[in-house]
Amino acid sequence: MKAQYHIFDNERDRIPVTKEGYPFIFLGVLFTVTMALLDMAICSILGFVLTAFILYFFRDPQRIVPADPKLIVAPADGFIIDIKEVSPPEIESSNNVPYRRISIFMTVFDVHVNRAPCSGKILRVHHESGKFMAAQKPNAPLQNERNTVVMETAQGERIVIVQVAGLIARRIVFWHQEGSVVHKGERIGMIRFGSRVDLYIPTYWEIKISRGQRVRAGETVVCITT
Repeated sequence: MKAQYHIFDNERDRIPVTKEGYPFIFLGVLFTVTMALLDMAICSILGFVLTAFILYFFRDPQRIVPADPKLIVAPADGFIIDIKEVSPPEIESSNNVPYRRISIFMTVFDVHVNRAPCSGKILRVHHESGKFMAAQKPNAPLQNERNTVVMETAQGERIVIVQVAGLIARRIVFWHQEGSVVHKGERIGMIRFGSRVDLYIPTYWEIKISRGQRVRAGETVVCITT
């Protein structure tokens, strides 16, 4: 059977740069033009290179999302740094389902727009201040500044997405509210500038990725539900 995919209706005509980058792009362009008008060639070249990097960093390419509701996709671009059975944050203790954490590390060269790993309802959003240690460290999810999102799937199962700040990343953005319904592959936020996103899923879901593998938000299948 041929796999089915979908893209959002507004994907084809949108500017492939996230709105979070607009102020930085404007400042880069302003600096470059000013240096050029002042006939400061080296500074204007440096400004052009910097502006080009800003555009690259805030790029927001179209993604083709697998339509099968059983396929759970990566919430972030990057590579898998850990797959481990742990207790998820922000889920009631009465929920005795064991969970597995999939940790994705984003470098400054990855796309930083985060996407919903599945369709469902956002039950809780909780931002917590903390440290800014290197995101690869094992205790970073517990000590760093982070934003925790609890989602309920159409089948009534719960997953948790945690956006974790890092050594350089000092800005976590989430674009939805509690009670919102999101679709798989839909943009939900971003982290500046490089960090990690942890996805907590029930252990009985079938894992389809491995440690060290590179993944793409909204496209790469990380697991399959029952």
